[in-house]
Amino acid sequence: MTPAAGSPMPKVPEVSASSRFGNSEPPRTIGDAEFARFQAWIERESGIFLPDSKRTLLIRRLGRRVAELGLDSFAAYYRRARELGESETIVMIDCLCTHETAFFREAKQFELLATRILPAWKAEAEAGDRPRRVNAWSAACSTGEEPFSLAMMLAANLPAEEGWRIEILASDLSTRILALAREAVWPAERAAAIPESYRKRFLLRGRNLQEGKVKAAPELSALVRFERINLAAASYPVETALDLIFCRNVLIYFDPPTRKGVIARLARHLKPGGLLFLGHAENLAGAAGPDFRPEAPNVYRRTSPGEPVTALRPPVVR
Repeated sequence: MTPAAGSPMPKVPEVSASSRFGNSEPPRTIGDAEFARFQAWIERESGIFLPDSKRTLLIRRLGRRVAELGLDSFAAYYRRARELGESETIVMIDCLCTHETAFFREAKQFELLATRILPAWKAEAEAGDRPRRVNAWSAACSTGEEPFSLAMMLAANLPAEEGWRIEILASDLSTRILALAREAVWPAERAAAIPESYRKRFLLRGRNLQEGKVKAAPELSALVRFERINLAAASYPVETALDLIFCRNVLIYFDPPTRKGVIARLARHLKPGGLLFLGHAENLAGAAGPDFRPEAPNVYRRTSPGEPVTALRPPVVR
């Protein structure tokens, strides 16, 4: 399908690079006791551990929110945020999260899918050894480039006309970022990493007020659904057993006990033989238990009962 260039696209929500401050200037320091309170609160609510080396990051990012509320200190913000409850907790976590992403980021992992995993699934389906269905999860999807990259690759290689059904869950901790991801609209320059055949088939080009932007075609958007999920929660609202989980560049923000718990919960949602994709600086050493064996660098296969497990590599320090 080649989309019409003039198809209508919704207006992209504007995201300001800086907050509109109230009467206060952002605070420039935070005391040890105050920082410790935020450390404990942030880790309890999100699983994200902020070491002392991230104190400057907290001051810079959260200070804008403090000023936006017309407050003059982190102590005052802590009291106000606790009064406001869950809604402000979500805003606070959103201020601190890093949302770096790109289409077909860590290209070797997508190459693995295209050259080894998907051809094997097609052969198994033709032999009657697996259903023509793929369920995937992009955990920490940011502004949507990752789940839509996955949707393009799956739709192109496992066509609906051959009976394949694809469903991708895309989740993030940030409600603001999820709203942007749902729009599925990006600056055109971000699409440069997308293979040309995919761009022609799956993207609409903006015209007039949307000049310089691209949008996922309806065919693609129909494959992706969005939900806010906190990976540090005790359980996940994921009801379908999954073939693929992309959880990339997330585990690095958790301390070892939290990381181990997240991996165990992810394993419960993967089918035996399903694949877990991590970021380039992440691996499962010391946290995988008996559930995974290495498939490729930073890619792990969920083991079947009784299957021997290969020793995992030690963590890579970067």
